[in-house]
Amino acid sequence: MLRGLYTAAAGMTTQQRRHDTVTQNIANMNTPGYKQENSVQRSFPEMLISMTGGNPDNPDRTVGKLNTGVFAEESLSPYIQGALKDSGQATDFAIQSNISVNDPATGQPMAFDQAGKFVNANGEVTYRPEAFFTVRDNNGNVRYTRDGHFRVNGAGALLSSTGSAVLDTNGNPIRLTGAVSALKVNERGELVDSQSNQTLGTTLGISVIDRPYQLVREGNGNFRLNDTDGATARMMTANDAVSVRQGYLEVSNVDAAQSMVDMMAALRAYEANQKVIQFYDKSLDKAVNEVGRV
Repeated sequence: MLRGLYTAAAGMTTQQRRHDTVTQNIANMNTPGYKQENSVQRSFPEMLISMTGGNPDNPDRTVGKLNTGVFAEESLSPYIQGALKDSGQATDFAIQSNISVNDPATGQPMAFDQAGKFVNANGEVTYRPEAFFTVRDNNGNVRYTRDGHFRVNGAGALLSSTGSAVLDTNGNPIRLTGAVSALKVNERGELVDSQSNQTLGTTLGISVIDRPYQLVREGNGNFRLNDTDGATARMMTANDAVSVRQGYLEVSNVDAAQSMVDMMAALRAYEANQKVIQFYDKSLDKAVNEVGRV
């Protein structure tokens, strides 16, 4: 009986975390560059139950499998391209990324699914590389973001919405020498002269992450890479299908309708597990206070 209590309690905890993930997505629907999170549930290992004692020659000693509950294993972010919104601000930028990877077995581009995943005939998984702005926080750490809502401080430094320095392709902070209204960036992320359209020798640092699912979310729209995860970051090349749109922001890729459905489903599942615990509580109460007096 106590095992049923533990299983129901595990279900409640899992649905609570699922609910928290969905509400976080809903709260960030209007956050530029936000990538929604999906909670992944997994069951605990099942146990095979068999009889003990009795006739050892009994061929039907196996009772069956016993499930021991579920838990929220992790949260994954599908890096689906968000829609672009015209902001009209010269310091706002959006990345459009559709990088293709050729299958070594066929030489043809991989057919990535909606989540950016490709599985070949051998079961090997490849993820679509994704492009990110490269920034450096106040502690000197390099981070990656899709939030292109930048600003320029009094010293002419280009900063992210959280105050991190926006880096160029050489890893140096970008500083503007002219007026902000004269800032012009082409589709390759190169800063150009607004009068002559000549490049100024500075390019926005657009990093391409080969395994975006290895990125660790830090909050405020920033991601980092762990050296132990095996994922690498490189600067965008001319062959990458990546473009930069000035005066636009990438809106979040949160599906509002699906988020509401997921939130209600998590709530109903939580209530169902709650009813199970109440049933076990009443059964234990009867066993202790009524059956025990007989």
